[in-house]
Amino acid sequence: MRRGGVPEEHRTDSLSAAFNNLAEQESLTGRYDELCRHYGLRATRCNPGQSNENGSIESRHDSLKTALDQALRLRGSRSFDNRSAYEAFVAAIVQRLNTRSAKLLAIERSMLRPLPVRRTAEFEEMPARVSKYGIFTLKGAQYSAPSQLIGHRLTVRQYAQHIECWLGGQCVLSRPRATPQDGQRHGRSIDYRHLVGALKRKPGAFARWVLRDAAFPRAVYRQTWERLAAQRPEREACKTMVGLLVLAADGHEAQLAHELEQLIELNRLPDLNALTELLAPPRNAVPDVAVTLPTLASYDALLEVSA
Repeated sequence: MRRGGVPEEHRTDSLSAAFNNLAEQESLTGRYDELCRHYGLRATRCNPGQSNENGSIESRHDSLKTALDQALRLRGSRSFDNRSAYEAFVAAIVQRLNTRSAKLLAIERSMLRPLPVRRTAEFEEMPARVSKYGIFTLKGAQYSAPSQLIGHRLTVRQYAQHIECWLGGQCVLSRPRATPQDGQRHGRSIDYRHLVGALKRKPGAFARWVLRDAAFPRAVYRQTWERLAAQRPEREACKTMVGLLVLAADGHEAQLAHELEQLIELNRLPDLNALTELLAPPRNAVPDVAVTLPTLASYDALLEVSA
């Protein structure tokens, strides 16, 4: 659709993601059917077991992957500062490959139909209820929510990269979309600041908390917990770790992480009281203010003047 028009036909593989393929019937799935109706596309698919029918597209896909791999090797690093930098890198490679077919594309562009007046929705809308633990589930993925939303039924809009939670026509929460990590079946997007209040009331639950590993804001906090759990009794380790998370939630996450890194280098365990005192705001000396109270007789003088 970036080319400013709509083709007459859209072809996919013979997969249930687009076609149900029940008893070899070409019944479209709901979302794919809505997409085709919005743009006026005729949906077609390859015949089952005939992968050669889509060979030109599959070959192009392989060429793109090879070009990306070669460009990353020449770059010398596969690390990017952020997602936007990686997307710009990929866009440059795709643009370079597309220049080979620029003349053929110009011929095809004249055959495209105009785009619809409005864009199709870029999100999928689903309901979700926040549990008493401050957690809601969306397509198997778990998300945390502020305690103020516990018990509320939210309308969640799931985009490609993030979700938005709406309540009463107002967006009350926005979170990155949860993606499964290594060894996980479903993703988790947990903000420790949403849950640290409940942990503060019952710190002993931290050791066996199912969301513990997803709640660490940075890697150094996970390392600190591992050292505390190995060298301190469980009750003391939980109390110290929860106290550190409370300090981080109060706006000291980055500074506290720096202090914890230094303690790891010195092979020392954190002292919660010392760190609390270190991160506490400076105490300003309260000046002595002398207040002189007027005598009651002075009010009589004011009455005489007004008379």
